[in-house]
Amino acid sequence: MKNLQSTVTLSNGEQMPWLGLGVFKMSEGQEVIDSTKAAIRNGYRSIDTAAVYQNEDGVGQAIKASGIPREQLFITTKVWNSDQGYESTLKAFDSSMNKLGLDYLDLYLIHWPVKGKYKETWKALEKLHKDGRVRSIGVSNFQIHHLEDLLADAEIRPVVNQVELHPLLSQVELREYCKSQGIQIEAWSPLAQGKLLDNEVLKAIGAKYGKSTAQVIIRWDLQNEIVTIPKSSKEQRIIENADVFDFELTADEIEQINGLNQNLRVGPDPDNFDF
Repeated sequence: MKNLQSTVTLSNGEQMPWLGLGVFKMSEGQEVIDSTKAAIRNGYRSIDTAAVYQNEDGVGQAIKASGIPREQLFITTKVWNSDQGYESTLKAFDSSMNKLGLDYLDLYLIHWPVKGKYKETWKALEKLHKDGRVRSIGVSNFQIHHLEDLLADAEIRPVVNQVELHPLLSQVELREYCKSQGIQIEAWSPLAQGKLLDNEVLKAIGAKYGKSTAQVIIRWDLQNEIVTIPKSSKEQRIIENADVFDFELTADEIEQINGLNQNLRVGPDPDNFDF
């Protein structure tokens, strides 16, 4: 884990960057185009979007304009809840790919575990994988019981579970379960939507290294072997979020950060989400 291009080998052998750009809540058009271009220009190779973000078109435009060979990029998108089911997922995938302007996808995720639908959705993802249209398939916001249910019938195991994860919601039990199943954990909202930026513990650790609280949190993710996708639309912040490879937290500092956990969500609870 030496730089922004450093990757983890997923259980299917594919390489995924440890650090990427999330584009949640970035508006379609110039904002998402400029942010994605800035990220790629500054060394990012992983971009995470979703159908429901309604900015896949802009991400695709930025990829095309970047001049970076396609095989050097790792692009993720997700199927939305209203499109779940077998045939509807295949259609939704085609729609996403048309917007992104890509002929294959690196990672396709089920966005939320919609009860009664996610198993059929998974069958569609398995087909897309077998057809060579998606290199890796996974899930997002799945709890242990959802994963157990999915694994009971899955032909292909999910290689990633992208969940809300930050020092206020450290998800230790879920992380340990996923590790035991060969599923890579990925953090969305790693900075808890700004709720941690004034945390005194994080500020003190950051002061020691000349780093921001955001950089400390991202480093904590990486040292815990958590793939992470902090979102920012400002180029300076995008650069700053990636400047985390020149310092290392001590075991004691990691424990201090672990101690901040309150099982506090800033996003919806997957077990009580109005799908």
